[in-house]
Amino acid sequence: MLSILAHRTYRHLFLAQVIALVGTGLATVALGLLAYELAGADAGAVLGTALAIKIIAYVLVAPVAGAFADRLPRRAMLVGLDLARAGVALLLPFVDAVWQVYVLIFALQSASAAFTPTFQATIPDVLPDEAEYTRALSLSRLAYDTESLVSPLLAAALLTIISFHSLFAGTVVGFLASAALVVSVTLPSPGVAEKRGVYDRTTRGMRLYLATPRLRGLLALNLAVAAAGAMVIVNTVVLVQAAFGLDQRATALALATYGTGSMLAALLLPRVLDHRPDRSIMLAGGALLAVGLLAGTMAGTYVMLIPVWFLLGLANAVTQTPTGRLLRRSASAADRPALFAAQFALSHACWLVTYPLAGWVGVRLGLGSAFVLLGIVAALAVALAIRLWPASSETPLEHEHPGLPATHPHWREGDRKAHGSRHAHPAVADELHTFRPS
Repeated sequence: MLSILAHRTYRHLFLAQVIALVGTGLATVALGLLAYELAGADAGAVLGTALAIKIIAYVLVAPVAGAFADRLPRRAMLVGLDLARAGVALLLPFVDAVWQVYVLIFALQSASAAFTPTFQATIPDVLPDEAEYTRALSLSRLAYDTESLVSPLLAAALLTIISFHSLFAGTVVGFLASAALVVSVTLPSPGVAEKRGVYDRTTRGMRLYLATPRLRGLLALNLAVAAAGAMVIVNTVVLVQAAFGLDQRATALALATYGTGSMLAALLLPRVLDHRPDRSIMLAGGALLAVGLLAGTMAGTYVMLIPVWFLLGLANAVTQTPTGRLLRRSASAADRPALFAAQFALSHACWLVTYPLAGWVGVRLGLGSAFVLLGIVAALAVALAIRLWPASSETPLEHEHPGLPATHPHWREGDRKAHGSRHAHPAVADELHTFRPS
């Protein structure tokens, strides 16, 4: 997996991702402490609202950003967004009112909503070989999981020598370092953008996404991932400290177990994906999410909860990691930023549903009911994915492109037929293809 770091451009982009993630992790810890300083016992409400604002920014801003990502130089856009995020983080230590937290969080997450899908859409152009790209996806998943473990530990160590306000400085440094690493490489152009209206560009990613069977299935699997993830994020502390009467270290260990399961899957997946189709792997992961949630109803002790959290972490990575491969093969290079932005917005819209479900059902009906309800949501989502993404839709379909120049890059995709203007590849939704397999 690490062999792809020999590719200089990807190595710099990966390091930019890792450093920015650590900086964001420090900001997450500091934000919780800031909320407590400003709101005291109401800190949970402040954080809950901030989290909702974050998701709303993702859902609203990502499609708009994706509409313009193919019209701006990628490197300049990514660097500008990193600098914008650093500027917002620089203001956070000076906040003295809750409403200021909300405004700055919206600004920060809006920049992230534009940065992340554009960054993700750049990687398949940097690594056009699918085997290398698969390893890059697993490495990226590993980076996210490692950050979730390292950032709290690093924050705890720093808090022994500095105040939590200074943690925001780590976020600023992270974004500035990310910008410097992006500046240090030359990024490929996404291709020639076609002239379209603002509405057409803004909705294009969503329309391409919903026109493609594998991506409609992916949307359903996004809901299964969000159902399991919301249960873990929202209710781990409630289960461990309220239900089981344990301390914060036990909570941290439970979350670390979830992260460990995800990291193990990320390490093993590249070899599995070399031999098994994405569809079967992702559907199996979604089914494991449903099984893990329903098994949670029997986790009456901390010792029983730990393997459930490990299973959910592993299933989460199995379901999510191949996502980039699906998006990569579903559109041309010019359309990828819009498609990645659509995935970013739609996947976070699922979290906007499951976060309150996990919290409200857990409080009003009990944690057992939350496990059951979210398990049913995940199971129904997987069943819907099977229906929306039939195996037949991955079969290469023979079709023709009369009049398409022989030098057009699309001919490099799929199998070119010896006769005329025909070739075959799985479904792609764009101007060159009018077929819509069921």
